[in-house]
Amino acid sequence: MNTKYVPDELKQFFVKNPKVAIAFSGGCDSSYLFYAAVNCDADVAVYFFSSQFQPEHECHDALRTALQLGRPLKVIEGDSLADKRIAANDQDRCYWCKRLVFSKIIERAKADGYDLVIDGTNASDDPDDRPGMRALPELGIRSPLREAGLLKPDIRRLSHEAGLWTWNIATYSCLATRCEPGVPITEALLKRTDNCESIIEKFGFTDFRIRTRGNGAVLEVPREQRNLLEQNKRDIEEILLGQYDSVTYAQRRPPQ
Repeated sequence: MNTKYVPDELKQFFVKNPKVAIAFSGGCDSSYLFYAAVNCDADVAVYFFSSQFQPEHECHDALRTALQLGRPLKVIEGDSLADKRIAANDQDRCYWCKRLVFSKIIERAKADGYDLVIDGTNASDDPDDRPGMRALPELGIRSPLREAGLLKPDIRRLSHEAGLWTWNIATYSCLATRCEPGVPITEALLKRTDNCESIIEKFGFTDFRIRTRGNGAVLEVPREQRNLLEQNKRDIEEILLGQYDSVTYAQRRPPQ
């Protein structure tokens, strides 16, 4: 096994915890954690929770990484909207959603003989921006990247050096974050967002969002893609106005 791109603090975690289950999202952080576990020769099981909140490409990304690392991906199908506390979309939505996701993964992992579930939370993640993080210690979830003090730039660098295709993948949040806070989430709202983002992505945009406000769309794009937006604005508006009553634009904050 090649541990050249695994810091000592992370190696020690897997020495002390040689059998783990990973709550896997397919993103940069959990992909690097997956890589580290495999290359530290851990007995690792990998679980992806799939619900209405995940776009189709996210599961494809997770499967691609599992194929690269030579481990099977176990997909758990779920219904996030069945929990009224999540569907209500109030300030605690993310917390209740995390509890649902991790509880399902813990249940499946224990049935498969894995008592410790870990996730890809890193040392850059701010609990004030991620209210769901408080569910992790409540459920006994460990976050080895955060415990090792690894920041997002560290993880991207190590992922690049290790040859992981996810090293520069855009930071992605679930489809529920596109819905207007306080407005109940429906499957139709989520599907509309996913479909429209999939179409707009074909213009060449990366790390953008389409947020619903009332029955209007707010298209957030990074500053460096403003020219791309101007070049395609007429076509974009024709597409979005077929689904929304109005379209406005905003600048997206640079990701970590």
